[in-house]
Amino acid sequence: MEYQHYKRLKIEQADGVLTVALSQPERRNAMDEIMHREIPELWRQISQDRSVRVVILKGDPEGKAFCAGGDLKWVSEAAQSGERYEEILRDGVDIVRGVAQLPQPVITMINGSAIGVGASLALFGDIVFADEAAVIADPHVSVGVVAGDGGAIIWPLLVGPNRAKEFLMTGDPLTGAQAERIGLVNHAVPAGELQERVENMARRLANGPRLAIELTKRSVNIQVNTLVNHILHASLALEGLTFRTQDHHTAVNAFLSRSRPSAK
Repeated sequence: MEYQHYKRLKIEQADGVLTVALSQPERRNAMDEIMHREIPELWRQISQDRSVRVVILKGDPEGKAFCAGGDLKWVSEAAQSGERYEEILRDGVDIVRGVAQLPQPVITMINGSAIGVGASLALFGDIVFADEAAVIADPHVSVGVVAGDGGAIIWPLLVGPNRAKEFLMTGDPLTGAQAERIGLVNHAVPAGELQERVENMARRLANGPRLAIELTKRSVNIQVNTLVNHILHASLALEGLTFRTQDHHTAVNAFLSRSRPSAK
């Protein structure tokens, strides 16, 4: 299949492994409207491509991050319209659900900061490798909105509800090494070893018994998909509600002016 038409995704394929790089280098690979729309399309395409046995998901190295989060100005403006936010909600569900429902295993390579929606996308990978110095955080609350794009599902599933609530309600960051210690990621390794470790795992899975691996993912992800179906629409809708609060508008104005909002 042809994968060269995407504008915000750099894609390479070799020996059954499809490597996808989130790419908006001038914005640290932040997720704008184009990337938000392209990712669900990509999942649908990969699901139909039986030449792909494993997916590696990473950030474009030129962006010096995995994904620095969502485009705050775009989402905030769109959320003021019910019709526009419904489009964001629909694609937001498909971004997360697409990873969980994709037949092929997804190996995430957190090769730099994974923030907000970037953290959610990374952590939904089936096996997650991180640069031990990479920053992982879901700071939705710092701009006055709910952690609605999957964080409320995957963080509690990986580290337990109370620990997850602490990080989601404060937005506090972790390094890759700290994330490994609490079970948020599978492996944290020095930056110089990350690519090799990820590629070794990808080759191992690509050369393994395909159906057994894919159906094992499907079996384990029955629980994950149940949580996605029960929670994700609601959490995104709650996020949309908080986009209309004064706390959020104050935070956005402070962010755009590069100042800090005062605590209330």
